[in-house]
Amino acid sequence: MDLATAIGFIAGIGFVVWGISQSGNIGNFIDFPSLVIVLGGTIAATFVSYPLSKVLKTLKVVKNAFMTKNISPMEIINEIIKLANIARREGLLALEEAAENVDDAFLKKGIVLIVDGTDPELVRNILETELSFTEERHGEGQGIFEAMGSYAPAFGMIGTLIGLINMLKDLDDPASIGPNMSVALVTTFYGSLFANLIFIPIANKLKGRSREEILIKELIVEGLLSIQAGENPRIIEEKLKTFLPPEMRKAIEKETEGGEA
Repeated sequence: MDLATAIGFIAGIGFVVWGISQSGNIGNFIDFPSLVIVLGGTIAATFVSYPLSKVLKTLKVVKNAFMTKNISPMEIINEIIKLANIARREGLLALEEAAENVDDAFLKKGIVLIVDGTDPELVRNILETELSFTEERHGEGQGIFEAMGSYAPAFGMIGTLIGLINMLKDLDDPASIGPNMSVALVTTFYGSLFANLIFIPIANKLKGRSREEILIKELIVEGLLSIQAGENPRIIEEKLKTFLPPEMRKAIEKETEGGEA
């Protein structure tokens, strides 16, 4: 479970509720028709914009915003270095047996390709093509939530216009103007809240998850090609560390120094 996502949602709702309760009545912000206009309209517009199958797949992907696999790039680098040492001692064919203990499907596929004697350029093309399509699939899910983030405020305004039209029809009753105006503005509130607390943040979280996965796959591609080229495991390790941000490299160096001490 990704605590940051859960804490963010809970804190966001909590702060909004607290702010409302400090300056008014929470009941004034609960309006079922407004909720239906915003959520129903946003979902309907999403179905119009994207194929049903992609929307349904994206709903399954939402779990990625709340769950984390905790696979660090350093774990992958260590795995590749182990494979490099095996290949250096026993040859590339020995990697076939080692691949049976590898959990990552992308890494296992790459090992099979180099064990089969596939040309290095073809190995790179196959793996990078899969990486490219993975990134494209991730982009579809992110795009759907970004679209929902833009639709929600728009339907909030539509709901407000509906409320204002109904209010203007009852101008002969001044006492009803205030309450009707309040209800009309609640729809805009819902649209902004859903867009900025749910849809857009989920899209951004999925982008972050995608970048992490793509980084792991890029490490794997470069590592496997280096193994196939017969490079020294120490050189491979240093090469793969260049993919990591500076702060992560420093943390790894400190950890290594601590282990040596």
